[in-house]
Amino acid sequence: MNNTVNVIGAGLSGAEAAWQLASRGIKVRLFDMKPLKFSPAHKNKNFAELVCSNSLRSDDAEHNAVGLMHEEMRRFGSLIMRCADACKVPAGGALAVDREGFAQMVSDELKNNDNIEIIAQEITDFPNIDAPLTIIATGPLTSPDFINAVLEKTNHKSLSFYDAIAPVVYKESIDFNKAWYQSRYDKGDKFDYINCPMNKEQYYNFVESLLAAEKMPFHDFEEPNYFDGCLPIEVMAERGKDTLLFGPMKPVGLTNPHNTEKPFAVVQLRQDNKEDTLRNIVGFQTKLKYGEQERIFRMIPGLENAEFARLGGIHKNTFIQSPWLLDEYLRLKSQPNVMFAGQISGCEGYVESANVGMIAGYYAACLIKGKQPVVPPPTTASGAMQIHLHDTTGNYQPMNINFGLFPVIQGEVTSNGKFRKIKGADRKEAYCRRALADFDKWVEQINAD
Repeated sequence: MNNTVNVIGAGLSGAEAAWQLASRGIKVRLFDMKPLKFSPAHKNKNFAELVCSNSLRSDDAEHNAVGLMHEEMRRFGSLIMRCADACKVPAGGALAVDREGFAQMVSDELKNNDNIEIIAQEITDFPNIDAPLTIIATGPLTSPDFINAVLEKTNHKSLSFYDAIAPVVYKESIDFNKAWYQSRYDKGDKFDYINCPMNKEQYYNFVESLLAAEKMPFHDFEEPNYFDGCLPIEVMAERGKDTLLFGPMKPVGLTNPHNTEKPFAVVQLRQDNKEDTLRNIVGFQTKLKYGEQERIFRMIPGLENAEFARLGGIHKNTFIQSPWLLDEYLRLKSQPNVMFAGQISGCEGYVESANVGMIAGYYAACLIKGKQPVVPPPTTASGAMQIHLHDTTGNYQPMNINFGLFPVIQGEVTSNGKFRKIKGADRKEAYCRRALADFDKWVEQINAD
């Protein structure tokens, strides 16, 4: 039996997957089209290139979900985290790195590993069913030829387009002294939507702020290709100051229980996860800069103190509909010797991409050795991301790690045996404590197998 695993793509996810396999004694062929060919966004000949930022976001493992994911990866023996820590530059509470040094270090580690063979080649065909186990980690800018092969193999249940994402807020941060539950004309479940009302003055002030706000520029290789069903909120406003009143902010079919005056406009928030801890601002996909989004969307009554699990964005993205296509070990259901990892599988962000590559590498090593992989607990950042990739329902969209993906924690048992309810900032600390305790138990379990 050929026990060599192919990894396609040497970004953060592919690099991490290859490293996890090699560190477990598995031979790896790591394919990447660099330096023969570059995507429109990439310039560096080295692997694990950070294109958009040198920051891997918050490194706070006590209060922040991505900081928690950092710590889990460190405890698992992540190559990406070891190199990031070695190349760290001052950035307050964030983990920022020297991008050139980071890419060089990751590349050197991979090239100097006796279990990894680097092959400079662009892969354009889908892996043959008789080939050894293959991990596809080609990222959000997968080359057109290869994504066409993926589309054909997955019966076109994949997406490659300008992904329009609306902001998502934590439901507990919504002010229900101003907002209320109701579906238009009371259709469906009354809890389907949360409504935030605006009077006439508030609405026009909001529109003026939208029109004046700074927007994120497109990359040189991106051409905006909007379709009318998914226009950015600011583009709709540019078509006329009343346009939103006939679109996502129409006030019809709703009655504000807090005020007898009919609302002039209404912003609706739709449930975004099974636990209903996250709410999506309906129709608010946007190209506004992140700081502008937070400032302007907090002008909405009821969202003045909103905490955002994800901010909106529009960018070129390629990802498969993982919950319909992959099993719990990230294997293609129709061809189980092919796995997907990283952003092409539907996670969002450098850290999340590396994390999914790390877990995919562990899964693949188990499968090659004939062992049953153990999925990380859903209470951990790594496990919560895995749940998102294979157990999400409804409109599947890429997601950064956030506490809204975790099982809800209402309280904890104190040292004297009493149950204590947890709220607010204390809840984030509780999520992190529970996650690291469960993650350590999981690592101990899989190391004992």
